[in-house]
Amino acid sequence: MLQIQDPGFSRSSGESWVFAWAAVQPPLLALGLGLLLTGCTHPGVYRPWVQAPRPEAKGMAVHFNQRRGHSYISPLSGQRREGENLEQVLIEAIGSAHREILVAVQELTLPAVAKALIAKYRAGVKVQVVLEHQYREPWSLLHPAGLEPHAKQRLRRLKRLGWADAVLLLDRAGVPVIDDTADGSKGSGLMHHKFMVIDRERVITGSANITSSGIHGDGGAPRTRGNVNHLLEIESSQLARLFADEFAQLWGDGPKGERNSRFGLNKQQRGAQRLKLHSSQITVLFAPQRPGHEGDGLALIRAELQKAKRSIDLALFVFSAQELADVLEAKQAEGVAIRVLVDPGFGYRSYSELLDLLGKQLPDHRCRIEKGNKPWGTPLRQAGIPRLPRGDQLHHKFAVIDNDTVITGSFNWSPSAAHRNDETLLVIRSKPLAAQFTREMERLWAGAELGITPRLQQKLKQAERRCGTGLLNGQKQPQKISTAT
Repeated sequence: MLQIQDPGFSRSSGESWVFAWAAVQPPLLALGLGLLLTGCTHPGVYRPWVQAPRPEAKGMAVHFNQRRGHSYISPLSGQRREGENLEQVLIEAIGSAHREILVAVQELTLPAVAKALIAKYRAGVKVQVVLEHQYREPWSLLHPAGLEPHAKQRLRRLKRLGWADAVLLLDRAGVPVIDDTADGSKGSGLMHHKFMVIDRERVITGSANITSSGIHGDGGAPRTRGNVNHLLEIESSQLARLFADEFAQLWGDGPKGERNSRFGLNKQQRGAQRLKLHSSQITVLFAPQRPGHEGDGLALIRAELQKAKRSIDLALFVFSAQELADVLEAKQAEGVAIRVLVDPGFGYRSYSELLDLLGKQLPDHRCRIEKGNKPWGTPLRQAGIPRLPRGDQLHHKFAVIDNDTVITGSFNWSPSAAHRNDETLLVIRSKPLAAQFTREMERLWAGAELGITPRLQQKLKQAERRCGTGLLNGQKQPQKISTAT
């Protein structure tokens, strides 16, 4: 398994910086610094300060595409950029396979990943791929006419990359691919999984789709760095079997077989499954579950939040589940330290629970307030949006609780994720893993815009001019269910 360590303080860079600084200081101070560096017991022996190594969770490794202290050559610009190359993580995992590769991902447009899968398929490894039906057709065969605005924008970005069509490569090579219409339906809510199973021994999952926008950045926009994402590698045959079982329901007989694939609510209704990996505990839940199911994803998240004693950190793409906002309000009253970041594109929408946390509410396009909306009486000051390059999104779906527990996966904190979409939700108790997600939270937090930002203030004023003050209170409509990715 790929193990990535934070770089320590280098001897050459650290030494040169210290002595350059000492050279311009008063002589006695420079002399004192020299004695400090050489030490008293072993004169002349240089002992550089070494950055504390990042704690590693045994059997697990997490990778962040914008992690500080790491860099790679961007395939968009050809320049070195900050972050870990999640595409290379996937390619190396594929290259390690000897028997089987199972892929269930919403979207796959990276040709290098497709070529790696094709190479293994031609070498006799079983390769099976499940996609969301909206992204099943090769993009190079699409025509802009008739496409929705979002699909047109996606097509323009892919053409600007000038890369080969990954899905077309898979089709031409004969790699078996299906989507969520394989059950004879028009498709589930969303086939939103993002996982790969290697030889039923290793699982790679997280928040990232296998696309340039999800990892590197947008075509034609070299300043973008990709949606803020992570991938988690877990070495566990027991966990891999659970993911393989989920995949088997999606796959059925595969292409041209009987229509016995199962997606969405047609899948077997299973609850959370738990296992131990070395000193870590892992709970996995595959959504969706029917509304009212006691063990759905929102219920699992709610139960974990309620256990918090000291701290809760959230970095979320979409946060539209009122019941989870209510739990956070209760935890704030108990004195739990809470920090929340939500994607800028979704944080200020009418159904966003970030608004509740800030003590505000916005009407929808019909000047109506979401049913059950509960703006906090005591707003959370430690809540807001991250600063990101234009075009990039905060695509994480993670929480860190008490520096001990990580909630992650493809699962957005929304009713759709719980009751409509094919999703992965993981709860992992591991202090080393939690420490790594906390570092990512700190990176995002350093540049965040908290509280009532000028942008939000402007939206509130616009809503008041459009709808009037009376419409901002008491209007009730059926709760919307977001299908955002």
